[in-house]
Amino acid sequence: MSETPDLHSLRIDRTPSARKRPGPWRGRIVWLVVLVVAGWLFQRPVMNLVDRIRLVEVEVTSVVRRSPSQDAGSEGAAANGYVVARKRAALSADRPGRLVEVNVVEGSRVKEGDVVARIDHEEQDAAVGRSRADLEVARRGAERVAATTARALADEGRLSASVESTAAQLDEAQAQLDFAREAEVRYEELLRQGIVQVERRDEAVRDRRAAEARTQSAVALLASARSTLEVALADIEVARRTQAEFEARAHSSESELTQALAALEKTFVRAPFDGVVVSKEAEVGEVVSPNSQGGSNARGSVATMVDFASLEAQAEVPETSLAAVRLGAPARIYLDAFPGAPYTGRIDRIWPAADRQKATVEVRVAFDQLDERLRPQMGCRVVFLSEGAAAQDGPVKLVLLVPATALIKQGQANSVFVVERDRVRLQEVGLGATRGNRVIIESGLTGEEEIVVTPPLEMEDGQRVRVAR
Repeated sequence: MSETPDLHSLRIDRTPSARKRPGPWRGRIVWLVVLVVAGWLFQRPVMNLVDRIRLVEVEVTSVVRRSPSQDAGSEGAAANGYVVARKRAALSADRPGRLVEVNVVEGSRVKEGDVVARIDHEEQDAAVGRSRADLEVARRGAERVAATTARALADEGRLSASVESTAAQLDEAQAQLDFAREAEVRYEELLRQGIVQVERRDEAVRDRRAAEARTQSAVALLASARSTLEVALADIEVARRTQAEFEARAHSSESELTQALAALEKTFVRAPFDGVVVSKEAEVGEVVSPNSQGGSNARGSVATMVDFASLEAQAEVPETSLAAVRLGAPARIYLDAFPGAPYTGRIDRIWPAADRQKATVEVRVAFDQLDERLRPQMGCRVVFLSEGAAAQDGPVKLVLLVPATALIKQGQANSVFVVERDRVRLQEVGLGATRGNRVIIESGLTGEEEIVVTPPLEMEDGQRVRVAR
């Protein structure tokens, strides 16, 4: 059965010719996008390729910045060295012992006599206590015996006076006895002649007997007084000997106390001068010994200190430069830590002997002025100046050096090409002395720039260049 016309009109036509084709403008847009993306991706390589072909390639270098100490040799003979202290001491106890006290650390400032450390001192304390007790006993004994001696001397004076008084009484009694005896003889003769009565003669006898009794009593009193005086004198002699013994014991105790105090003082480690502790070598509990040997476990010192007021520069001067070094001559000292701030000084000492292994002679330079920046063992460079060079002191600046090939002379002016990004700028400069194949720049540059090493003759200010890497 054939299809009806109405149904045929409803069928979908699927032949290629029946499909709808895109317009030509859509393809152009796609190609345009592709070209834009490719141009963006390959822009830098293409531009670099163009610059490589078109721009002049130049070699650049940084301006050399040298510290004054590095360029100091041009001022005179120079030598490397260190800052050292003329007064330096390694502190240790006078005898071996265990540390019980350490009062300093690195950087501690101490005064002369300050106690830096102390070793064990129990035995010394006990010895001092015994010596003081013995001295006190001896002194009190001497004082007590001295008081006894004083009393005995006072008694001796009184007894001597008593002896003298008793002797006078004896003399008087003896005189009375002699008179009574003469009176008795006279009255006896008068009685025989019948001139006086017997009673008068008897009275003379009684007077003579009484005088004899008084004389005998005076003799006994004098003997007793003399005996008492002799005993007192013997006591005085004993007291004096005892006092002398106590005084000798006191002197001995004083000597022992002095020795004990000296031994106790040796347990202290004291600062010998005003200064600063630069190193601490021992801690509490460690044993220190002044004669410590390499194989010993004992420490040789507790700490090391220096007097910062005695800092000076120590330089090892080559023998070939020694002719330029004179006592009292000026010098300039450049610290490695602060090369832009040199110090001035004078040659203070030149060692009498050379070091034959290093072929150098040690020289010490005294600083004209010290400040807080100076530290022992800091590295330095010492330049030995003439009097004329020393008088030309001025502000210290970095020394700037550029290759001599970088200079462009235009009339009286000298210039260099400074590279800024991909362009060069012609910069006029002031020249100084020549250092080999380099020239010192006095003005015009700061030292931060990069310059063209060998600029082409046709190079112009502002020209774009390609830096060789």
